[in-house]
Amino acid sequence: MDTYQPTISESVDTGLRHFVHMVYGWMCAGLLVTGACAAYMVQDPQRILNLVHNPFLFYGLMIAELGLVFALSGWVEKMEASTATFAFLFYAALTGVTLSAVFLVYTRSSIANVFFMTAGLFGVLCAYGYATKTDLTSVGNLAGMGLIGLILASLVNMWFKSPMASWVLSIVGVAVFTGLTAYDAQKIKAIYRPEVDGTDVETKEAVLGALILYLDFINLFLELLQLFGRRRD
Repeated sequence: MDTYQPTISESVDTGLRHFVHMVYGWMCAGLLVTGACAAYMVQDPQRILNLVHNPFLFYGLMIAELGLVFALSGWVEKMEASTATFAFLFYAALTGVTLSAVFLVYTRSSIANVFFMTAGLFGVLCAYGYATKTDLTSVGNLAGMGLIGLILASLVNMWFKSPMASWVLSIVGVAVFTGLTAYDAQKIKAIYRPEVDGTDVETKEAVLGALILYLDFINLFLELLQLFGRRRD
């Protein structure tokens, strides 16, 4: 009796699905770590106050976050898989600590509502990015340029503190991260390499993909929170 042997195409499809599952698995793990750290901070609001009232600590943590993102993005190939995984989860933990500051500004119920709104939108965008046959490179390039403009405009508005400008920038931010999410979801398929299946290289590339999508999710959440979050009295 002949034993069925999968074709090369079937093997690649199976490997791709496994890789994508790894990427989203690590991304969800990062979100869980972020949520757990934010929940720890929220249990005692004084912890959050101590954080935001200590600019050296608060901005020091944010600089550490940026450093981890640059390290993972630039040198993940040179890291051990365990080091890359730890760096990503540590970054997610730091994000949870600094992100807890939003609980001083917005009500818990509105934060929860916006989180689920973000999760729903993010899921739709990722499904579209993964399934579409349309090349989203132009969308990604446009969103990337929009992100640069958004950062510059936000820095300028830090001086002018215009509520109208903040509102407009949040709308632009949602559009930018909507495009980036769909583009990055499609790009995950391009990252996959069948020849590294089951190796540490695959794990590191999955962690890098998870970081990219994690950043999309967090930034989309923050932009939506500025639009739909209900401020505390």
